[in-house]
Formats: sequence, C-alpha cells, structure tokens
Amino acid sequence: MITAALVKELREKTGAGMMDCKKVLTETDGDLEKASELLRERGIAKAAKKSGRIAAEGLVEAYISEDGKIGAVVEVNSETDFVAKNEEFKKFVMEVAKQVVENNPATVEELLAQPSIAVPGKTVNEVLIEKIATIGENMSIRRFARFESKGLIEKYIHGDGKIAVLVNMENGNKELAKDVCMQIAAARPEYVSREQVPAERLEKEKEILKAQTMNEGKPEAIAEKIVMGRISKFYEEICLVDQEFVKDPSVKVSQILKDAKVVEFARFEKGEGIEKKEENFADEVMKQLNN
Repeated sequence: MITAALVKELREKTGAGMMDCKKVLTETDGDLEKASELLRERGIAKAAKKSGRIAAEGLVEAYISEDGKIGAVVEVNSETDFVAKNEEFKKFVMEVAKQVVENNPATVEELLAQPSIAVPGKTVNEVLIEKIATIGENMSIRRFARFESKGLIEKYIHGDGKIAVLVNMENGNKELAKDVCMQIAAARPEYVSREQVPAERLEKEKEILKAQTMNEGKPEAIAEKIVMGRISKFYEEICLVDQEFVKDPSVKVSQILKDAKVVEFARFEKGEGIEKKEENFADEVMKQLNN
C-alpha cells in the first residue's frame, strides 16, 4: 500500500508533484529509490527543481480554426529569451493555442489536465514537463483567451511573439480586422467602447481629474465642467472606438469600422505583470563561495 507519508517523502526528495510521486510509487511497489530514479528518467524530478525559477520571457501566439470562426491567444513563459527562439518551444506554444481552440478548456488548470492533441497518450501537463526537462528551463502556460465568432476572427503577432492580438468581429472583412488588430497592438485599449468601462473606474477617474483641476486653482463649480471635458480624453485612451486610428489620426476607429462591430478582443504582451528577479552577478558568486 502506498501511504501518504511515502508520497510526501518522495515529493520532498525530488520536488515532483504529488500525483507524479504516487504514480511512480505504485509502479515500483513503493520502492523509494526506484521511484526516484523513474522520476529522473522521465525528466519529472529535473523539471520540478526548475519550477521555482521565474519565467518571464517566452512567447505569445494565436491560432485560428480553418473556418475562421474560432480563435485562441496564449502566453507560454520561459526563463530566457534564448529559449523563446527555440523551434521546439515555438512549436509547443502553437500546439497549446491549437489545443485551446479545439478542446475549449475553461481554465489553465483544466487545459493542463486535458489529453494532448499533439502527443497522444499524454496530458498537456506531461508534455510541458517533458519540454522543461529536454529544453532545460522552467516553463509555464500562463494564460489564454478563446473566442467563437458569428463573423470572423483575426490575429496579429508583433515583434516575434512579444505582442499578440486576437479580435472577434462582425460585419467586417479580413483587411479591416487586421487594421483593428494592429490598432490594439499599438494603442493598448482596455475596452471596446465606453459602455464597457466599469462605473467605479469612471468615478475614480472623475475624482482624480477633479482634484487635479482644483489644485490648479479652479473653483469647484467650474472644476466639475472642466472634468466633463477632460473625461473624453480618458475615453480616447482606453476605449478602442474612441481612439484616433494609428494609420490615419485624422479619423477615429469608429469611423473606419462603419457598419462593422468589434465584439471582443484580447491583447497579450509577453511577461507583462510578472516581476522579474534581478540577479547581481557579484552577489551570486559570493553566495556560491559562502555555501
């Protein structure tokens, strides 16, 4: 019988996940040494030891179904930009995007638990662990977005996988959708239109603008009117349809859309929001010497 204590001991020894430990202990009839060797052979122990490293590099990528009706954008992180240029890594990221399109997972955890469409007989997580072991760096599937469209889906990848945009559009064409993708990549809107801006976000902005205006010495009654004028600038910054079109700033995005409608969009920038660990080489050398 495989006890919880035995699983815990193997986990502490190898750094592998609980389910992986239980699986190999069952296969080896509870032999701790053989189980440990089996984890190493499969690259799981090696991969687990890398899992504590910060992975803030990597790629963002998008995949669209052949009929153009379903699309997904994903971010897969690695430790270094060098690995992000690795063809095996690039192929894996595209496979993850395709997996999201075809199998429609609700969360990253659900995605990892799914049978891989690229490697039969393994889960996405098991394929990921193998990649960590063979490529030699910690990697993680961080996030994804998936759209289903009544119109069309378009994507745009900028800077060799630094920025990825996915757009769901109705009553438009591919050329217009591509322009909208490039607009989103360049201008970083947060919402499609004013109606999508949360009320609390708008009220907070009004408070800030009012404080700024009163600090300029304007009376409160006048400050209120000035704020209403300045709030338009706020909308222009965060709402796609209110933005100046990057290819022709004399018109708004709403004007180039005409009868077309942007239903939703996703903009992923590689590593955004991940706190990178700054290593001091001299300190690292001293740490090794002291050890």
